[in-house]
Amino acid sequence: FSAMRNGMMSLALAVVVAAAIPSSSIAQRGQRGAGTANVATPAPPHDPRDLSGVWTRTSRVLTMSAETPPMTAWGKEKFHATRPVYGPRAVPGGNDPMSNCDPLGIPRNLFLEVSIYPMEILQTPKRTLQFFEWAHVWREIWTDGRKLPQNPDPRWMGYSTGRWEGDTFIVDTIGMDEPTWLDHFGNPVSDDMRLEERYRRVDRDTLELTMTINAPKAYTKPWVSEKKIMKLAPQGQEIQELFCVPSEEQAFNRLVRDPAAGTSKPPQ
Repeated sequence: FSAMRNGMMSLALAVVVAAAIPSSSIAQRGQRGAGTANVATPAPPHDPRDLSGVWTRTSRVLTMSAETPPMTAWGKEKFHATRPVYGPRAVPGGNDPMSNCDPLGIPRNLFLEVSIYPMEILQTPKRTLQFFEWAHVWREIWTDGRKLPQNPDPRWMGYSTGRWEGDTFIVDTIGMDEPTWLDHFGNPVSDDMRLEERYRRVDRDTLELTMTINAPKAYTKPWVSEKKIMKLAPQGQEIQELFCVPSEEQAFNRLVRDPAAGTSKPPQ
């Protein structure tokens, strides 16, 4: 198959091990080789307010955190209606929107990029853009001082605005579409959900991300993420053209997923 199939196989492996493998610890930098005892080297210069670049995965965490907050009755009903094709609740076939190449939405796209695929960030005076390798899609974050709309129409990516507080870039998003899943495990998205992302470039090569979800319709308390770590890709690395193509996805279901689930036989 194409590169997308390889990506999907990587995703399958990633989700299987996600529950068992904790977030990777970040190696300590700023030391010379073993022959020199703990002599610090100067950190490469960087602008903490410049997030531009291609950022790559460092962990296999495909959700907010290891612990999910208690759900409301509405949240539980929606959660139990999901049938993931990966993870501890996986069932044959499943109803994951990703299997039909539906847009993943936010924050699920962020989990996929932090854990599996790279993400590029581009900054302009009025917008910050995130370019996700999976499905080759863009997300816009308005930085021109506008306020979030009062009652936005639902969007796959929601409606996002960003601002700087010191060296932290804060993104607020509302207007997410309920057909999307919050993550690969089927945790629900509600139309009242508000997502806050906090990005901090701690050194030239390291970007930290923490998130907080407030969704009273779905969860009984805010859901605060574990810290996500991304690393700056080597110079020259580019985002691949990794579209989710429905015809290829259907072929992958027929040739791989369905036989694995025992719902059909592979062609002879």
